[in-house]
Amino acid sequence: MQPIISVKDLCKTYSSGFEALKSINLDVRKGEIFALLGPNGAGKTTLIGTICGIVNPTSGKITVAGHDIKADYRAARSMIGLVPQELTTNAFETVWGDVSFSRGLFGRKANPALIERILRDLSLWDKKDAKIITLSGGMKRRHMIAKALSHEPEILFLDEPTAGVDVELRRDMWNLVRTMRETGVTIILTTHYIEEAEEMADRIGVINKGELILVEEKAELMRNLGKKQLTLHLQAPLQEVPAALRDYQLELAGDGNDLVFTYDSRGERTGITALLADLGDAGIRFKDLQTSQSSLEEIFVNLVRDRT
Repeated sequence: MQPIISVKDLCKTYSSGFEALKSINLDVRKGEIFALLGPNGAGKTTLIGTICGIVNPTSGKITVAGHDIKADYRAARSMIGLVPQELTTNAFETVWGDVSFSRGLFGRKANPALIERILRDLSLWDKKDAKIITLSGGMKRRHMIAKALSHEPEILFLDEPTAGVDVELRRDMWNLVRTMRETGVTIILTTHYIEEAEEMADRIGVINKGELILVEEKAELMRNLGKKQLTLHLQAPLQEVPAALRDYQLELAGDGNDLVFTYDSRGERTGITALLADLGDAGIRFKDLQTSQSSLEEIFVNLVRDRT
């Protein structure tokens, strides 16, 4: 299937000499939720801005559903909705008026029924006649999403969509994003909330210092890079790992009350059965055990640290 967004050898160097993007290659599939992770200054917003036609690239090529963003910019941009990181609003306009006006900017005919549905989906209907300046921060964020959806885009960019909103509102937005994906909208989001990507994304890209260092299916990323650990809660604490068990590279934790074994769950043998047998032979008894896997946050931190 042809990607709905294709980025080839994209570079952005500012007049100061700063390289914001370095040979980015990325394909985004139609109908997926793609999360772009990276620390502050990594290039996330620059990449989004370049695809949306806000930032001029130094070199490279970007197509949106086959439309070149330079040669056929009207067709490309008409397919895109953008919710920027910074809140920019017409403070003294009403919610209804501003969202309707945004639709008109793309040459779309008035569609009050559509605007009503968008506002209802975003829990903004009771605020439709309110001036934007009177809205809370979370409501202003919803209003920006409504504006981005007003012209019925096939692609929606969400740059830090839940920054500064409370937990309940964040989960409401997660549900909204899933609903939009079910209608066929492709969603690309940047986020600092690792759990946001872990909760919603189909695929994850990690960008650092202008380089796209990884693009992977979320499940595959967790499987390949997420460590699995077996923690044994001992009946009696140990001062050190016995010599007979050193090949397992065990770690003592919890003041010697826990033994931690890290293993590869993809291997034919994890080594757990042999470990348990050797523990018995060494006279070490445990009262409980538990397994855990690295979170996406731990994977992200390790990836960025390795490239720094």
